[in-house]
Amino acid sequence: MTAPTSHTPHATAHVVDDETTGRPTFEASGGDWSDIAEEAARLGEERIVVNMGPQHPSTHGVLRLMLEIDGETVTEARAGIGYLHTGIEKNMEYRTWTQGVTFCTRMDYVAPLFQEAAYCLAVEKLLGITDDVPERATVIRVLMMELNRISSHLVCLATGGNELGATTIMTVGFTAREQVLQVFELITGLRMNHAYIRPGGVAQDVPPGSIDSVREALVQMRHYFRQLEDLMLANPILQARLKDVGTLNLAACTALGITGPVLRSTGLPYDVRKAAPYCGYETYDFDVPVNDGADSWSRVLLRMEECYQSMRIVEQCLDRLAALPAGDVMVHDKKVAWPAQLAIGTDGMGNSLGHIREIMGTSMEALIHHFKLVTEGFRVPAGQVFQTVEHPRGELGVHLVSDGGTKPYRAHFRDPSFNNLQAVSMMCEGGQVADVVVAVASLDPVLGGVDR
Repeated sequence: MTAPTSHTPHATAHVVDDETTGRPTFEASGGDWSDIAEEAARLGEERIVVNMGPQHPSTHGVLRLMLEIDGETVTEARAGIGYLHTGIEKNMEYRTWTQGVTFCTRMDYVAPLFQEAAYCLAVEKLLGITDDVPERATVIRVLMMELNRISSHLVCLATGGNELGATTIMTVGFTAREQVLQVFELITGLRMNHAYIRPGGVAQDVPPGSIDSVREALVQMRHYFRQLEDLMLANPILQARLKDVGTLNLAACTALGITGPVLRSTGLPYDVRKAAPYCGYETYDFDVPVNDGADSWSRVLLRMEECYQSMRIVEQCLDRLAALPAGDVMVHDKKVAWPAQLAIGTDGMGNSLGHIREIMGTSMEALIHHFKLVTEGFRVPAGQVFQTVEHPRGELGVHLVSDGGTKPYRAHFRDPSFNNLQAVSMMCEGGQVADVVVAVASLDPVLGGVDR
C-alpha cells in the first residue's frame, strides 16, 4: 500500500508498507539522506535497509551488499551474489580436457594462473603423469604463480587504498602491477586469461632474454613497494581506519572455512604450499607470514610481506631456469602433449613453421595425429581427484571426475572468495557504515571466482 503523499520525503520516490512485517520501507532514489532519516524518525521507524556500493571493484554490479542500519551503525549485513554467473564448471563438461584450461583461467580473473595450475595438476593426477612433467615446466609454473600472487595482492592493496580516498596508493600499486603484466605478456602473449599452463606442462618455454627481464622487473617492483610502505604503513590515517576494523578471530575463520591471508591474520600459519606441497614447493626457501591482530590492518601487513616472500621464490625460480636445459616444457608422451612444438609468432599465436612443414608436407600420420589431438582430445582414465593450491585469497581446490572420455564428466572448484564472503556479516555487524568498505576490501573478493 502506498503511504500518504504527506509522508513522502523529498529524497525518495515513495514510502511503502512492508507486506511481511507491516513496517514502512524507505526507497531512496537521490536527494538528501537527512530527509529520509528525518522521515524515519517522525514515523518512529529507525530501521533502514540500503544497498551499499559501488565502493569496491567487487561491488559495481556484481556483488550486492544489503545493509540494515541504525543511524551510522550496521545492525545487519548480507552479501548477494550470482550476478556474474558464467556457468564455467558446466561448460567444461562439453570441452576437451585441454580446452578446460581456457575456461577456468577466466574464473578469478585477477589470479588466473592459479586456476590453470590447480586444474592441470588434477588432470595429471588422473592421467598418472605427475612425475613425468619436466622439471623446467614445473619451475615455470611456480615462477608464474608467484608473480601472479604479487600482482593479485597489489590489486587488493591498491584498490583498498583508493576506496579510502588515497588515490596515490592506487596509482603506485597499479604501476607496480604493470611490471608483472608485462612479464606475463612477454612469456604467454597475454596479460590475463592466459591458458598457458596445460596438462603435461606449459604451452611454450620462456622466450630468450625473459630471465633478465624478470630480474629487472623485480628491481622496479621493490622500488614501488618501498613507496607503498611509505604511503600505507607509515600513514596514521590509514592505521586509524584499519586497526580493530573488520576483525575475525581464529574460531570464526575455522567455522566458516576461511583461508589465506584472512586466516593467517589470526596467527595460524596454514599455507597449502607448506601443508600439502605441490610443484616442488618443498624445495624452495620461503616463510609463511602470520599476524595475530585478526583485523584489516594485519591483512595489509601480511599481503605486503607475502609479496616479498614471493619475490624470494621468483629469484630461486630464475636461478633454476638458468641451470636447466631449454625447451623441455611438456611431457614426452605425444598422445597427451598439445600443442606440439608451439612457437608463438609476432601475431601472438601459431605453431613453429618447422612443425607445420613436417605434418603438412612429409608425414600424413603426424597430421592425422595432430588433427585428432586438437579436435577430439586425449582420453583420461575413469576416476576422480581433488587438488588444492595456495591461491592469493586462500585455498583453491578443484574436484574433477572422469568417465574415461575426452571431456570432464564433472568439474567443480572450491573458490576461496566464495567461502570468504561468508564473513561479511560477522565482520560488519555492530560497526560503522564506513567500516564496511574496509572489511570487504580486506577480504579481497573476486566475483568471477565466486559465481563461476
